[in-house]
Amino acid sequence: MSKKPIPVYSINQFQKEQPDNLLYEVEPFDHNRSFKVEYPHRHDNFYEILFITQGSGSYTIDLQTYPISPDHIFFVSPGQVHTIDFSEDIKGYIFLFTSGFYLFDKEGKKKTDFPFFHRLSGHTPPLHLQDHAEMTRLFEMACQEHKQPQSGTDTVIRSLLEIILVHCKRLYSLSEDDAKLPKGRLLVKRFQQLVEENIGLKWGVKEFAGILAVTPAHLNETVKDHTGITASSHIHDMIILESKRLLTHTELTVSEISEKLFFEDSSYFARYFKKYTGNSPSEFKGKEFGEKKSKK
Repeated sequence: MSKKPIPVYSINQFQKEQPDNLLYEVEPFDHNRSFKVEYPHRHDNFYEILFITQGSGSYTIDLQTYPISPDHIFFVSPGQVHTIDFSEDIKGYIFLFTSGFYLFDKEGKKKTDFPFFHRLSGHTPPLHLQDHAEMTRLFEMACQEHKQPQSGTDTVIRSLLEIILVHCKRLYSLSEDDAKLPKGRLLVKRFQQLVEENIGLKWGVKEFAGILAVTPAHLNETVKDHTGITASSHIHDMIILESKRLLTHTELTVSEISEKLFFEDSSYFARYFKKYTGNSPSEFKGKEFGEKKSKK
């Protein structure tokens, strides 16, 4: 049996045509929208906003499954493993954009200014709109501008994206304004973003503290004060999440996964995984496979 890694796709693989500009895509979403991609998969350096206006189904993002229903907006960041199932009457809008497109003329801005593009709580629940009229209008304007480009189209679409993101941030329950965050809370936020972005590297508290220009002791103390768990625990949580991704969505062996995550050997990885999950990697994989078969 071949060992298939989790596919990683670029934004051009989600575009019906091959335009000169591969920085964004915005269009209506329905069951006819079909591209040659496999699920589950990850995105490389682009983000996704999926606004559902009709239909049902489920969206699984990093092993967390959310029901799909009208007036919900889903957010996917680069690296998140996701798969989607939806009914034939599904309708809505999808906006894909790269870091470069959003940050083109925004000095000092970051995508992680928006709480739905980092996972401080371990997952990113969808946003439920009480009134969808304004959001529908914004997506419609972006789709129309993209469908019939004129001089300055990129600027118009970038502006509409900014409005959509700010509007979502206002409504999102985890919203935080960095400028108003206490120094300690801001340090924790930046630490968690770094851990998320660098989980494939063999880094510990010392390395992250160095990047953040604080001592390991100060980082540990601050993280624990604000979250109740140590900085090391946050790193362990992300390692376990990545382990679960690879065990669930690939055919990599336990030995190959342990090597990929920089463990000394597979037996140490197995002990580590069981310590934090209560199951060995093989037991976890068996349970996940059993659940998938039962759903078929």
